[in-house]
Formats: sequence, C-alpha cells, structure tokens
Amino acid sequence: MWDADHVSTTEHHDVIVVGGGTAGCVTAARLAEAGVAVLLIEAGPDDSDRDEVLQVRRWLELLGGELDWDYTIAPQPRGNSAIRHSRARVLGGCSSHNSCIAFVPPDADFSAWAAAGAVGWGPDDVAPFFSRVLERVPLRRVSEENPVNASVIEACAAVGLPPTVLGEGDWFHPGAGPFRLNVVDGLRQSASVAYLRGGTPAARPEVRCNTQVHGLVLEGTDVVGVRTSEGVLGADHVVVAAGAFGSPQLLQLAGIGPADDLRGVGIDPLVDLPGVGSNLQDHPEGVVIWSTRRPVPEPIVQEWEVGIFANVHDDPHGPDLMFHLGLVPFDGHTAAYGYPTSPHGVSLTPNVCRARSRGTVRVRSPHPGDVPAIDFAYFTDPEGYDESVMVAGVELAREIMAQDRVADWIDVELAPGAATTDRSAISDYVRRTANTVYHPVGTCAIGTDPSAGAVVRPDLSVYGLSGLSVADTSVFPLIPSVNPALTAMMVGERCAAELTR
Repeated sequence: MWDADHVSTTEHHDVIVVGGGTAGCVTAARLAEAGVAVLLIEAGPDDSDRDEVLQVRRWLELLGGELDWDYTIAPQPRGNSAIRHSRARVLGGCSSHNSCIAFVPPDADFSAWAAAGAVGWGPDDVAPFFSRVLERVPLRRVSEENPVNASVIEACAAVGLPPTVLGEGDWFHPGAGPFRLNVVDGLRQSASVAYLRGGTPAARPEVRCNTQVHGLVLEGTDVVGVRTSEGVLGADHVVVAAGAFGSPQLLQLAGIGPADDLRGVGIDPLVDLPGVGSNLQDHPEGVVIWSTRRPVPEPIVQEWEVGIFANVHDDPHGPDLMFHLGLVPFDGHTAAYGYPTSPHGVSLTPNVCRARSRGTVRVRSPHPGDVPAIDFAYFTDPEGYDESVMVAGVELAREIMAQDRVADWIDVELAPGAATTDRSAISDYVRRTANTVYHPVGTCAIGTDPSAGAVVRPDLSVYGLSGLSVADTSVFPLIPSVNPALTAMMVGERCAAELTR
C-alpha cells in the first residue's frame, strides 16, 4: 500500500496508467467503469479537437509532425538506417496516428504465443477480450467501388489469390480483399474516441495530458507511484503502457532490466530481467511502385484499402507475406536513392507477416530525456528468412500487376524498375529502401521464465516487483501476422480484467 510518509505528495490514486495510447486508454476506461480511481497520464495533447487526427484521410500528415515522437534507429548493416519510427504523441496513441486497418489475428498466432510461454493467452483465452473490443470499436469494410482496388483484386485472382472477406470466418489463407477499418464516416474510431468518449459508461477515468512521466517511485521492490513533470504522484498500482520503446525505457531507468547493460550506462540494477528491451520485432516492408496511365479516382478513404496475403514458403501457420495496396506512389525512401516517381501511381508493399529478426531497445543514460538506442537488426535472422520473403514479394507483386485486369491502369514500374530482375539485386533494393509498417512489439514479453527473456507474468505483472504491470504491444511474445492495433486494445481489456479480479 502507498505510504504518504515515503512519497512526498498529497495526490494518490488506486491505479495510474502511464501512457494514453492504444492499450492505455482501454485499460483506464475499463478500470474506471469498474469503480477504480484511475489516472491516465499522456505526454501529448488531447486529440478531441484535432481535425488532422480525427479525419483518417489525413493520417500521413501526422508522420514526422508535432504529434510524432519520430524515433530514429541505430545504423542497420543489412537494412535501411534512414527508417524513422513514428510513435504518436497524442491521446489515443498510435490508434490516433495510424491508417485504422483493423484485424483480429488468426488463431494460429495465439497458439504460437501460448507455445512460447504466454500461458493463458491461447486463441480461446483471448477471444472474450477481443469480443469486448469489438463491442466498443465500430469497424466498417472499405468499399470496392474504387476501380483500381477492384482491378487489383481481380488480378490477384488470376494468379491464384482469390477474393477474400478479410477478417471474417476462416479468412487467413492466400487471397485479397478490402480491409476493415475502425473508421465511421471518415472519422477514426481510436482507443480514445471509442473508450474515453464513446458509449455511455457511468464513470470515466481522470485524464491528464501534456504530462511527462520521468520515472517510477519505488520502496524496495514495491512500486508506489511515478515521478512526473507535475511532481510525484502516488498509486497502489502502476500500469506502464508507454509502448514498445517507452515501456522498456521506463523500466530500465528504474533499474529493471539486463544488469550488465544498466551498469554500463550508470544505472544501479534493482531487478535483473534480461528480457527488458530485448525481443524487439517489427513488420519490415518493401515497396514496388508503378505510375498509372491517369490519376487514381475517388472514392478513397485513406489510400491503403486492400490487403493481399500469400504463402511463399508453404508455411503451415498460414500466409507469410502480406501486401498493402497503396493508391499513391509510396516513394519516401526510393526517391532518396534516385528512383523516379510520378504525380499519380500505385504501390504494393510486401511485408513479412512473422519476421524472425530480433532487435533491442536500450537506455543510453540515467536521464529520462535521452532517447533510447533502438536497433531493429533488420534482415539479420540467421536463415535469411525475412529477406527471402521480401524478395519473393517483389516477384509476386510484379506478377499481379502484369495481369490483363490492371493493364488499363498500370503504366511503368518506377521502383525498383523492370530491369532489376536478379534476386541478389532485388534483395539489395528491398533492404536499402525498406520501410516499416510501424508495428514494434515484444520488448517486455509475456512468459513464465524470466531467465529465458520473460518480463511479465501471464497476468501482466512484472517479475520481481509488486504494484507494477505492463500493458501494450511490448508484452507480445511474438509479432501477430497482421496489423496489431486491435490486439493492443485486447491487451488493455485483459489488463483491466486482471486488476479487477
């Protein structure tokens, strides 16, 4: 229990949730509905009056802007060191910053979680919490009325990827179809919109925006509050929901992490947990760009509206390659290398559903204002799996766009260009110009063995401490095969349920 004699503040809460992002908003909202006195702290501003946030069509404007932490990454010997990782600095977190593509992952993903040590997180275990998310977050399927979307879906069918209703029934197989988006009438239904302002709950959490959390307050191994830009705040329980970069950073600053690494930057280890900041995963993404013979017509919701799944390695888990179809020339990294662009075009972005490369997040110093060192170690898995999936993706993208169904639209391949056919040259291209789907996960993983890398127990409490949980994408032991926003919300639902048992 919090002790006012040891924590110099008169402000106390049952629970403080650090981070008003995708999972944090859900956790705080559900705790408040259960009668818990909860404070949700967000470093960025409120999103409720920000048109650039609420209008999902404007999502690309947010990348690199004032509402973006815009993290740089460590030099990548086998990847693109120029990748910048957008993380939202606004209430709702990345659900206020993304393109609103919404998936419940296939059951096989959660079977893999359970096998990796996330006991109680198998498909039957998580299903009730996804149901709670879907009761709160409205989803709408993108219309196939756009003729380019419809033509590409037909072209996919011609190469053995049939039309598929993504996200419904037994959908996780090779195929193509329009996404479901958490968007209604062009307005994003983020975690903050759906949980903090949606519905008619009897109670809502206290929300404090524009407030930085600098560290945890501990008495021995008991977490009793947080240090913030407004002073020290006491709590019976703290939930860290600062994301795959921020959560391991906050734990490491408190001395919770790999002991030798902490000593190396001047932090006294409190709890030696080698998994804190390890196991970093992402969906690396390549791009193939074509100019179109004429501008892509309306209707367009957010310019990335069709998904394509393929299984290029006959993986029994299911598709191992995913494309997002962009109704724009996605040239942010290709143009820097001199590849031509066009005022109108389309893109296919092959990404690795279950990437095998693993990276790290490490604090550089004891100072909370110092950005951590983030190293994704892209394309470093020993078998070269990630690279091989991306190369196969470029080849399949070309096969799709060579079909008669899209001939009226497709003009010239701009990047990497039709002359790039050798597999080693394709590999060099995709790694040099790679992007990210902005899906970092895994740095505070659920598991049963801390010596093997687990950071949180299956109930999301942190090993070696009391009064502390983590609830965000950092707890994923393995990256889901698809966009993870709804899974982050599911974790928020689960965390609130664990704390109110």
